[in-house]
Amino acid sequence: MAERSFVSEVKKLDVPAGEVFRGEGILAITKALLESGVGYVGGYQGAPISHLMDVLADAEGLLDSLGVRFEANASEAAATAMLAASVSYPIRGAVTYKSVVGTNVASDALANLASSGVKGGALIILGEDYGEGSSILQERSHAFAMKSQVWLLDPRPNLPSMVQAVHDGFELSEASNTPVMLELRIRACHVTGSFVTRENKRPPLTVREALSDPQRDTSRIVLPPALFHHEQEKVHDRLPRARAFIRDKGLNEVFGPDTADVGIVCQGGMYNGVIRALQRLGLASVTGETDIPIYVLNVTYPLLDDEFLAFCKGKSSVLMVEEGQPNYIEQAFSTTLYKSEAKTRLYGKEYLPEAGEYTGGVLLDGLTGFMRAHAPDMLRDGDRAPNESDPGELPEELTKLIPQRPPGFCTGCPERPVFAAMKLVEEELGTHQITGDIGCHLFSTMPPFNIGGTTMGFGLGPASNGAFDGGGEKRPISVMGDGGFWHNGLTSSIGNAVFNQSEGVVMLVDNYYSAATGGQDILSSRAENPKRSTNNSIEGALKGIGVKWVRSIDRTYDVGRMRDTLKEALTTETTGPKVIVASSECMLNRQRRERPQRNAAIKSGERVAVPRFGVDEATCTGDHACMRLSGCPSLGLKETKDPLRDDPVAHIDESCVGCGNCGEVADAAILCPSFYQVDVIHNPGKLENWWSRLTGRIIARMQTRRSARRIELETA
Repeated sequence: MAERSFVSEVKKLDVPAGEVFRGEGILAITKALLESGVGYVGGYQGAPISHLMDVLADAEGLLDSLGVRFEANASEAAATAMLAASVSYPIRGAVTYKSVVGTNVASDALANLASSGVKGGALIILGEDYGEGSSILQERSHAFAMKSQVWLLDPRPNLPSMVQAVHDGFELSEASNTPVMLELRIRACHVTGSFVTRENKRPPLTVREALSDPQRDTSRIVLPPALFHHEQEKVHDRLPRARAFIRDKGLNEVFGPDTADVGIVCQGGMYNGVIRALQRLGLASVTGETDIPIYVLNVTYPLLDDEFLAFCKGKSSVLMVEEGQPNYIEQAFSTTLYKSEAKTRLYGKEYLPEAGEYTGGVLLDGLTGFMRAHAPDMLRDGDRAPNESDPGELPEELTKLIPQRPPGFCTGCPERPVFAAMKLVEEELGTHQITGDIGCHLFSTMPPFNIGGTTMGFGLGPASNGAFDGGGEKRPISVMGDGGFWHNGLTSSIGNAVFNQSEGVVMLVDNYYSAATGGQDILSSRAENPKRSTNNSIEGALKGIGVKWVRSIDRTYDVGRMRDTLKEALTTETTGPKVIVASSECMLNRQRRERPQRNAAIKSGERVAVPRFGVDEATCTGDHACMRLSGCPSLGLKETKDPLRDDPVAHIDESCVGCGNCGEVADAAILCPSFYQVDVIHNPGKLENWWSRLTGRIIARMQTRRSARRIELETA
């Protein structure tokens, strides 16, 4: 197992009621689930809520003691489908995954779940992966809530509010027989704080107990004529009950004075940024008391028109702070104001960006513009609070000095030699149509490799080449990872290629884990996992689905073999898809496992040899081709003291992990033989110490003699 361990942190989940719980947001959410009497939990790992799955996995002992079922689901669709247990049984269930790619995958199951409705509370905890820290396409979860008529919570990003949202979410779900989404932005997932705990509850009905008395209700099955009644039920029954619950329980909040000429409406997740901007404008205190009324939408769908109109009463202008596009909430409230013939004017994207994350600086600028236009007398010194400087933008001359930093592979990444081999084949056979996939291997699209075009989704790399797989002069190449393979690729990509007798080549990169999401184990992980089934063969699955041409390479750092195998795949006469399974352990996870073991061995006095690589300055030609075929962050440039050489030479810095890729690339590409390997010996024996001293003296004498013969050139 390579994922981060939370064994020590999960001990906090069993603290008694009334204690002050301190920790990270993800841990607090887990505690809230146990306090709510959840009966089963699951999900699919993925930033920014990947740690929630890791916490649940480490807390399985506690979950078992409470009768809570935990499942690590194969995909977001599988996770959402698991909530079917709440359709017929009064059991609370919760699943988690990141949005919006996760909600895309889950949309079929989500639509069916929402149509059926639920008897037990069903909560979907979404990591809203939107903004500057995101690694995915930029969309919002809001559309899925509206499409399927499920309710969307967006709590203020502090632990008490987030924990309360879990409790409220289950109650709202049961009160309206509707699934509920709980949206957590990246920063909310990892915010730290404290809250007062409640007692962990054993579910009134466990899934094990439900199995002894199976239930079914044909009116809940999504088939005609029931499905037509489901839509009417959503609109005329569930929606009014949801709005009544939200209103009666006061899930939305209002801060600030009762009367004012202007006001602010914001999503709950935007509250911290809004209050900080008001503080910088001198319109709010450090403890949160604000001079401007704020209507906080902890529930962003459904909206309550009467609450909104009550907030707007007596105000001439209101600013809607809604992150992202389309501006669903602003449009809905604009319609409400229009139909009610209210005098209040609603503003939003006029003062705030139409797209992009609403960071502190963005909100400060937006609120400043709004206040300057509609309440200038409330601003101090025109715009800013006293003694506070405008952050502004970096000077133009400074931005030119700061280089762009595109994402790239980690030092020693075993996927780097795969793409080095592809570049070598490209030099020989020409360029090919290449598609990428979701995962670390997508970094190949960046320099120095510049390999791959489109990417259509997790496990859809080979499917992306479907239009080009018609037997042209050159075979298309697609890249897919082991995580994507087990998530969706086996059927949607490989099965599709086999069925259509595609001639394309698939480079299946196996790094032993779902590495990009945090190093979680998957079906083909090589480690022994006592709680999961690992060591399942990718090759076996490929052959089982009908792939005839499969080649396995268990050491991707063998660039020569990688090159030759890819060349064979592109030229073989065998019909059907050609799949290369290129396997080596993720270096980040390998170092995470081996470094503590190595450090402990060194500390205990054991002899430990650590391989390191270097470059012989005298041999290096200085053409830097090795860097163009490797791109390792540890491989850089170094100025030489040789007065007859102008160009810097290659140099390997202290971050080297000893993978050997640079030397393998130089050998496969027939570059200069300047790379060498040395072993750094910790706790050497007596013979090794003697030999080291002897060789050191010999080398020192030879260096002294060479220095004496060297011609020194004086420079003006």
